[in-house]
Amino acid sequence: MVIVLKKGVSPSDKKRIVDFLSEKNFKTNEIPGDEATIIAAVGHLKIDPSDVNLLPGVEKVIPISKGYKMASREFKPENSVVQIRNNLGQMIRVGGQRIVSIAGPCAVENRERMFSIAEAVSKSGACMLRGGAYKPRTSPYSFQGLGEEGVKILKEAGDKFGLPVVTEIIAAEHLPIMKKYGVDVLQIGARNMQNFDLLREVGKSGKAVILKRGLCATIEEWLMSAEYLLSSGSENVILCERGIRTYEKATRNTLDLSAVPVLRSLTHLPVIVDPSHAVGLRDKIAPMALASVAAGADGIIVEVHDCPEKALSDGPQALLPSMFDKLMHDIEAMAPVVGKSVVHIRKEINLNSTKKTAEDSSKPVCAYNGIKGTYAEQAVNLYFDGDVSACPCSSFRDVFRAVVNGQADYGMIPIENSLGGSVYDNYDNLASFEDVSIVGALHLRIQHALLAVKGATMHTIKRIYSHPQGFAQCVKLIENYKWEKITASSTANAAKMVADSASKENAAIASVITAKYYNLEILQEDIQDDPRDYTRFVVIAANHVADKPVENKRAIKSSVPNVASFIFCTPNETGALYNALGVFQKNKLNLTRLESRPIAGQPWHYWFYADAELKESALQNEEYVKAFMTDLKKVAEEVRLLGVYSEAGNSI
Repeated sequence: MVIVLKKGVSPSDKKRIVDFLSEKNFKTNEIPGDEATIIAAVGHLKIDPSDVNLLPGVEKVIPISKGYKMASREFKPENSVVQIRNNLGQMIRVGGQRIVSIAGPCAVENRERMFSIAEAVSKSGACMLRGGAYKPRTSPYSFQGLGEEGVKILKEAGDKFGLPVVTEIIAAEHLPIMKKYGVDVLQIGARNMQNFDLLREVGKSGKAVILKRGLCATIEEWLMSAEYLLSSGSENVILCERGIRTYEKATRNTLDLSAVPVLRSLTHLPVIVDPSHAVGLRDKIAPMALASVAAGADGIIVEVHDCPEKALSDGPQALLPSMFDKLMHDIEAMAPVVGKSVVHIRKEINLNSTKKTAEDSSKPVCAYNGIKGTYAEQAVNLYFDGDVSACPCSSFRDVFRAVVNGQADYGMIPIENSLGGSVYDNYDNLASFEDVSIVGALHLRIQHALLAVKGATMHTIKRIYSHPQGFAQCVKLIENYKWEKITASSTANAAKMVADSASKENAAIASVITAKYYNLEILQEDIQDDPRDYTRFVVIAANHVADKPVENKRAIKSSVPNVASFIFCTPNETGALYNALGVFQKNKLNLTRLESRPIAGQPWHYWFYADAELKESALQNEEYVKAFMTDLKKVAEEVRLLGVYSEAGNSI
């Protein structure tokens, strides 16, 4: 059973609860959390749960009938996220709305080859490095691995490229070696899935664990093995589907992708897929890897070798580096379709489109969508007072990627316009990119102008270029002249397109600043329908690194937080949204914004994006928001805090 403790429970009450359960032959495990502390009690239920519920300090008791208690959804309704830190201070997170890729050779063969493969998979976008040092082989005459030397080489290669390392452990006596070299993730192979003594010892180590499904194991048996790890003390367990043995001989094993959605309903643990061991055929791996992502897997683990014909282990099922590179590009393209983002190692490099000078090389970088002259660039310069380098990106999603990957410290993102409405792409991006948070916001007044080449007049114009928001904000002028509308990626890009065309028949809706940049004439100023035209921008920063940019006080505006932003989804039942909104009312939070967006891959299921006004001091706000989150989680299926931050007013 799961015992949820009351907030602020006293140590004596907690001890009394544990002692009571121990007397009834229950094994207990306390799990503290941000919102609540729970005690997992494992044993044969011979008592009435209401007897436990009457004990001082108990909030509620949740009986669990399944054999796998701690791995079950009843134990933890929300998805678990396993966190693995690399040597660059970045937190690699497995689970949630992310896709991770783990790649490397089946076995560590020598130092030169290991470093070569590590470099290749790193460049292609892998976020963790795999390699076997101890190899359990069917034949005693096959290559058994380099042992301790292999672990050492693997870790050195991983550190060289900022990749946490994954390697298989086949015996408990190898744990000191794994600890000595700092192995980040221990893998329990298919043959050892039910080696319960090994599972107990690995669970006690506290290391993150990838647990592969046994060759002939049922899903329930697999989850029972995970229970050994969890009940022994491990909190970071990742399940890995790697194919099961069936009558079929066309492939090495049969990849059971149905296990992924089945597990989603049974357990909170993240799930990845190993298509290499499942199919055993190089040309079949990529299609099954993509199918795994489509099925909802949190990532893939694949074998990659730069010379598979000479590989000492499993060469036929290893991808060539070029094949892995293409696979990663395909996963990047698929990620937005399934509502996820791909995890990458942060690269501390400049954006391709910007070259820093010696004067500004020490400044933080803020990415924005568009080219020089966009309103987003103006927002960057106004918000940061010139204390950052503004770097353009080709899309909103690229801004998010730049922040997550370390190419930029901040991102400036438009979220809504007072006339044109919401920028829905960015609501979706905030839901997909869980490794960014909102750290600031401002309102920028939008003042549009009609720009054209020299000699153009209102009567020579036949076509008008702008961003869709620009069109929505200048409806009266466009309807009056009946111009053809041509969409551009930004207002600044519209101005550039008009300048490049050198035609008097073209004009752009953009800011006055862009006229100077692209040598255009201003035909009319302040052409927006309403002078009270503002765009709300939010500033985003990465939340998965040790030295978070938000701590850079010389760049980010520092003042008392006055806004909290959330996304949440509710059960598909009568009154669900009403109940969620009641939590805002109960906690006296003024709801200033509420938007709904469909969740990718879940028809008729929606994310709700909410902004709430805060009025207390900064410290009180943080505690207040935590208490609010606790209440909201009781009625919502999933809740995520996007940020608690200060928002500048309309004066900018």
